[in-house]
Amino acid sequence: MSLISSVFVAMSLDGFIARAEGELDWLEAANAIVPDGEDCGYQAFMESIDVLIMGRKTYEQVLSFGKWPYGNKSVIVLSRKKIEIPDNLAHTASCSSESPKALYARLSDTGASRLYVDGGVTIQRFLTEGLINDITITVIPIILGSGKPLFSHIEKEISLKLVTTKTFDFGFVQLTYEVEKNG
Repeated sequence: MSLISSVFVAMSLDGFIARAEGELDWLEAANAIVPDGEDCGYQAFMESIDVLIMGRKTYEQVLSFGKWPYGNKSVIVLSRKKIEIPDNLAHTASCSSESPKALYARLSDTGASRLYVDGGVTIQRFLTEGLINDITITVIPIILGSGKPLFSHIEKEISLKLVTTKTFDFGFVQLTYEVEKNG
């Protein structure tokens, strides 16, 4: 079986995943209206992955939340700079400066079957290299006007095929796309 790389992300209606300085207050406010027990498919998605790959800024943001949300799931933080991994995460989290292609090849060789790629720049790098198979975007009904865009540094056109659309009574819309392989 070949390795599958997936994106599962929330963004504002105008395409931002965070405010300019990385703040997620708008997402926290949106999550407050989500009914108890509803996670928009996140838990099932997390159960389907072997390894989570994220960028340094995303990692630092997640650390600021206090409780580590990924349990014992293997997490690789991409960073050109050395980062500190707290002792309580040393058994599951690691740092790598590998290129997306090198990391993908290494994880494929270890028998991983599905990767979760997270963080704006990391997603963009994996997309540019043709290493993303599917993207699930949950659109939050807010227009931020500015911030960190999900797709800002994509160096080539990437065609997508809509697989599913799901609407939620509380206003979220979830779109799942297959990334079409060109060439």
